[in-house]
Amino acid sequence: MSNSSILNPQDLRPSQRGHDQMRDVQLDVGVSKHAEGSCLAKFGDTHVLCTATVEDKVPGWMKGSGRGWVTAEYGMLPRSTTTRIDREAARGKQTGRTQEIQRLIGRSLRAIVDLKELNERQIRVDCDVIQADGGTRTAAITGAYIALYRACQHLIKVGACRKLPLKEGVSAISCGIYRGMPVLDLDYSEDSEAETDANFVITASGRIVEVQASAEQDPFSVQAFNELLELGLHGCKLLTQIQTQVLEI
Repeated sequence: MSNSSILNPQDLRPSQRGHDQMRDVQLDVGVSKHAEGSCLAKFGDTHVLCTATVEDKVPGWMKGSGRGWVTAEYGMLPRSTTTRIDREAARGKQTGRTQEIQRLIGRSLRAIVDLKELNERQIRVDCDVIQADGGTRTAAITGAYIALYRACQHLIKVGACRKLPLKEGVSAISCGIYRGMPVLDLDYSEDSEAETDANFVITASGRIVEVQASAEQDPFSVQAFNELLELGLHGCKLLTQIQTQVLEI
């Protein structure tokens, strides 16, 4: 990036990471005994458990279509944050944030699935935040793909699918402008003070699925957005490499 030499990482980021350096990422596969696919995604201190469940049915509005469906649910456990948060079930409804994030996860996964190959089966992916330190939605998407992939492997193993019903991989990463500089993979201390927040969902081939970007303070320039996009593409490329390694593709 054009501004990478203005400040040392120690002067810029609380984690002392470089502007284009992600947190340590770990994707643990097969962590759930019962789920058809599962992954524990760890982005630094953000930990998200992703499980995929295969159901031999589709939503009512899809019956007879010959197509399958992929959907997602997202939630944060009560002590995933510094203070306890109430379970949404206890409140009787989901927050707008929760609904928005789980729809994002579902859209991100469906973008790389061959729904016809699923043949009126639904895969439901649950993403539960065990510990939050920024970037929970992007960690969820990255881990959800692993869980989905393993569930699809299960379908082939039991003879329900002829081939893997996935077009390519997908991952997601957060970026932002922190202390005047575009940086990659914000933790909470950075995210809470960032001038601009952005999330990028990118396929393994480098195509964009979704972009979320907003100015928390002053509006940002097209040049700044392009720098964030470059960081996002860089981060997702690294995540794709990790996904490929853990899945042994």
